[in-house]
Formats: sequence, structure tokens, C-alpha cells
Amino acid sequence: MAVKAKEKEKSDVKQAAETLGKMIRSFGDAMSEIFEDPELREKAKEFSKSVADSAARVVENKLKSEATKKKFRDAGKAAQSLGKTLEERF
Repeated sequence: MAVKAKEKEKSDVKQAAETLGKMIRSFGDAMSEIFEDPELREKAKEFSKSVADSAARVVENKLKSEATKKKFRDAGKAAQSLGKTLEERF
């Protein structure tokens, strides 16, 4: 039973990492469309894959730690601030 639980946790981590990579790729795609820059799109694609790969290597406990959750909340707030600033300025 413990083996199945560990496999599920590993699967959840992989899925979360892939989701994070997709979000970053979407952001990069959106920015490349704004600037009409195919090279930027390719770099965003590479970066999102790198983030997904790195996140997949992180241990489950670290992804669930309060410090990591706080860092993700801070990143989310920074993204919201960026979006609001872009909307106001452009």
C-alpha cells in the first residue's frame, strides 16, 4: 500500500511540474506574440521545459513546504503586479 502512495505522490509531483512548465510556456508565447519575436518563443519553450524538469526532480516534501508555498505566492503576486502594470502602461 505504501508503494502505491509513493507512486501517486511521484505522479502528482510530475503533473504539477508539467503544469508549471505549461504556464510558463503560455506566458512566453504571449510575450513573443506581443513582441512578434519567434526567438523569444523558442527561449520560453526551452525555459519552461527546464523549469518542469527541475521541478520534477525536487522532492515532494519540498514542494509542500511552507517556504516553497510562500515563494510561489510571492511569484504569483509579482506576476499579478506585472500584468496590472502592463495593462496600465500599454
